[in-house]
Amino acid sequence: MFSTLDVDIRPGSGLGVFELGASLWTIIDTLRQMQHMFPQVDIKYDPDVSSTTPIILHLRPHLDLLFSGKHQRLRSICVRKLRDTNPPVTLRYKDIVLSSAEEVLKRVGVSRTFGPTYPGNDLRYPGVWFSFEEDGIGDGRKGTAQQEDRMQEVKRVLVSQKEIDTEQGDALGEVVECPIMNGDIKLAVVKVHDGVTLHFHPSTSSPVHIRIGTTTAQDLVVTLGAPLRVHYKEDDRMTIHSSHQGYDEFDTGYFYNYFQHGIDFYISGKTHIVKKIILQSNMPGSPLFQMYKRCNWEIEGSPEDDEDDTPPRKGFSDRFETISHFLSPREPPPSMLLDRTDDEDNITLPSATTRLHGYDGIILEVSEASQVVSVTLF
Repeated sequence: MFSTLDVDIRPGSGLGVFELGASLWTIIDTLRQMQHMFPQVDIKYDPDVSSTTPIILHLRPHLDLLFSGKHQRLRSICVRKLRDTNPPVTLRYKDIVLSSAEEVLKRVGVSRTFGPTYPGNDLRYPGVWFSFEEDGIGDGRKGTAQQEDRMQEVKRVLVSQKEIDTEQGDALGEVVECPIMNGDIKLAVVKVHDGVTLHFHPSTSSPVHIRIGTTTAQDLVVTLGAPLRVHYKEDDRMTIHSSHQGYDEFDTGYFYNYFQHGIDFYISGKTHIVKKIILQSNMPGSPLFQMYKRCNWEIEGSPEDDEDDTPPRKGFSDRFETISHFLSPREPPPSMLLDRTDDEDNITLPSATTRLHGYDGIILEVSEASQVVSVTLF
């Protein structure tokens, strides 16, 4: 016996527990806690453009969640197979049952509930539209041949932001800033040998500058709140490659893990000052995918002159070769191979290995597809 999937439609805002504008990391974390309701989740993306690919979460059999390619934000929600009873689905709008195992949603029912709209094969309203086709996108403006069929059955319902024109705009574009983003990092501007400047949602928020060798653990808690995890065990295998004569083997330090921001901070165990900053790209298919939210980072170079207030930058969506030349015009430095699944016996990935490329003050972790999956500042 299947339990009913009972969800409310909120035009321009969301459906059920899913809010438009929420991050991919947040949604998947929510789904992990609801395995009884969504036991199988398929993740679909284009591996050839893993840095900016739109991502679809298919929650069988009824829901498709589409996430934008750059910021990995929930852009639209599609409810399909309304008559499939495994499990049955009930759609509500305010106090009205639109569709259920007993109630078939038809064109006349939509019109009675939502009122008149422009003529067309689909019924479109701000933030929600109803399609009479099982797959594909109907033309919402042209044609009126089916307009007289008041008993035509709705096959799909799509919820999107009211600010986005689903016909004229880019169906795979980015999400308009909305309240659910407040407090999240919008952009992280990286400066080698200095640190990172964090810009937050909403856009009117003041940026925060976190500096290596200056910012303390207490500063981080005041600025970002308590980390989701404090990790005291450092993987010190890389210290054998250190060129610093003054390396203190007794200063083991600890990590502040901000998975919800896609950032880790390594902090001195003696001074409690930030020593390293690690920014995560959350690339689909990589070993760390969905452990961290995507951090939209950009590495800033030196301005061309004193009057240049727009210094050049390279971001996570740029290929490794481009970023490497930006950091050092010479040949890329020798790389070291890293397999993050070495300690995991039950994980098999098609591209489990990455390479570490070290530069002065910065390390890039690069996938086999030449995408930078993480940046470490030291």
